[in-house]
Order: sequence, then C-alpha cells, then structure tokens
Amino acid sequence: MGMMKEFKEFAMRGSLVDVAVAFVMGAAFGKIVTAFVDGMVMPVVGMLASGQDFSQLKYILKAAVDDKPEVAIMYGSFLTVLLDFIIVAFAVFMVIKALNASKKKEVAAAVPPPPSNEEKLLMEIRDALKK
Repeated sequence: MGMMKEFKEFAMRGSLVDVAVAFVMGAAFGKIVTAFVDGMVMPVVGMLASGQDFSQLKYILKAAVDDKPEVAIMYGSFLTVLLDFIIVAFAVFMVIKALNASKKKEVAAAVPPPPSNEEKLLMEIRDALKK
C-alpha cells in the first residue's frame, strides 16, 4: 500500500500535471497546424506550383510493374511535414521568448535599487563610529 501512496503523490505533483497538460495541448496544437497547412497553405502553394497537389509530388525511382508497387521519393509530403514542423517550432519559440521576457522582468523587479547618497553617507558615519 505504501508504493501506491508514493505513486499517487508523485502523479499529483504540480510539475507532472503541468507536463501532462502541456502534452495534450501540444498534440491538439499539432493537429490544428496540420489542418491549417494541409487545408489552407498547401493548396495555395500547389496552385503556385502549376496547379498540382503539392503533397503528392514525387520522384519515381522505379515504375510499378505487374503487382509490385512503384518505388518513389515522396518529397512533396516531406516538404508538407517540414512546413508543419517550422510553424510549430516558431510558435514554441515565441511562447518561450515571452516566458523568458516575463522572467527577466520579475528578476529585475526583485533586485533592490542601489543605496542613495544619503544612505551611503549614513553607512560611512556608522562605520566610522564603530572604529
């Protein structure tokens, strides 16, 4: 029973719950980006690239023969996934940049201002009286 209690404490720790929420949100965001790229960006790119479906672009190495499928390099689908990755990476970069900026403001606010001239003079007097 002790192991179950320890596991429950571990699972309910704040950082683990935060990671789980971030994972679910990241998966949902990835689906949104994929839908955006597949449904909105790639049709425009395909239209600019002579009106073909960009995700179906391929370089055929060996044509299909009888019941054997063709061997092809699917560079169109690779470029689509690469564009997905670039959009997600940029979004994550912007979130981390915003978090770092807010942390810098907190650190700057936490540092006390240097002593004023009057405080410096009072410290010198205090030190002189100690001698």
